[in-house]
Order: sequence, then C-alpha cells, then structure tokens
Amino acid sequence: MGQSNHNLASLIGSRICHDLISPIGAITNGLELLDMAGGVHGPEFELISDSVGNAGARIRFFRIAYGASGDQMLGRTEIMSVLEDVSRGGRLQLHWTPVEPQSRGNVRLAFLAIQCLESAMPYGGTVTVTVEGEQWSVAGVSGKLNVDHALWAGLSAPETLNQITPAQVQFPLMPAVAADLGRTISTEQANGHIIIRF
Repeated sequence: MGQSNHNLASLIGSRICHDLISPIGAITNGLELLDMAGGVHGPEFELISDSVGNAGARIRFFRIAYGASGDQMLGRTEIMSVLEDVSRGGRLQLHWTPVEPQSRGNVRLAFLAIQCLESAMPYGGTVTVTVEGEQWSVAGVSGKLNVDHALWAGLSAPETLNQITPAQVQFPLMPAVAADLGRTISTEQANGHIIIRF
C-alpha cells in the first residue's frame, strides 16, 4: 500500500473523526430542538448538553491533531473556535497568537504540542502558541509541572521512545509529522515553564 505507519494512522484518525462528528452533530441538533420546544430542562439536560459539546470539541481538535493534513490553510477564526471549545471548563487556558492563516500541517504540530504540554500540566496552566518568521513556539506555564523526561527527550530523539501508552501517542507522532514537514523539534524547561519549538 506504500503508506508509512504514521500516515496510515492519520488516515484512520481522519476516518474515525469524520464518522463520529455526524452523530454528535445530530445529538446537538436534537437537544436544541428539545430546548426550543421547552419540554426538557434540569440537571440531566445540562449534563447531556455539556457532554455532547465537550465530545464535539474534542473530535474537532483530534481531527486536526491526528487526522491527515493536506495543503490547505486554516484561518484564525476556525482555529480559535476549536481551541475555545476544547478548553471550555478545562484546566488549561489556550492562547493562539498568530493572526494570519496557517498551513494545516503546522497547526497539526501545534495541536500535538498542546497535547504534550497538557500531559506535563496536570494541575492546569496557560499554553500560548506564537510564530516568529518560520519558528513556532508552544509555551506552557504552570505552578506545578509533572514532566516525564524520557517522553520529552523522545520529541528530539524519537528512536529513544520505547513503551508508550495510548495517552502518550502524541510524543512519537509529533517528531514523525515534523520530519515530514522538514522541521526539527527542540524543548526547554525551567521554573514552571516548558516550551516546544519547531
């Protein structure tokens, strides 16, 4: 078939997200109709509504982070919408500073970097994405970091990564995607700051 493992995984990710987003959207529409009819309210309705909203936001995020990335550009409005929805009620505050549209490949790398930072910031914090020229920086600030040094070393040297869990899949995937885009990854950690550059 001629597909590398991570490209095949990206196609699988795209397919799963594509197939899940339609039923999630249908449930959202059904909830809106129930709300307009005034027939159902209360904590149960709010729980279902919040859960469906969260699931939809995560699928949109995963579609970019784990799906196949073509040559198309993503505008700031679309990116901000995904990040605002996925961070609503969460522990991380996400800030996207680039104003111009960005290539889907670079946005994908930034989203994977956000997931890497999320794993090191279990108590929350702030993540800021910036671009200067061709250099991207995804910086996390937290009062308490929990860094798995072997995983983080793997961002620059993926051949050192051995056993990973499903929750850590972003660590071997990010350098593979970066290599496809002709980019290299570096990291920096100091005093409650952790930064991924590519």
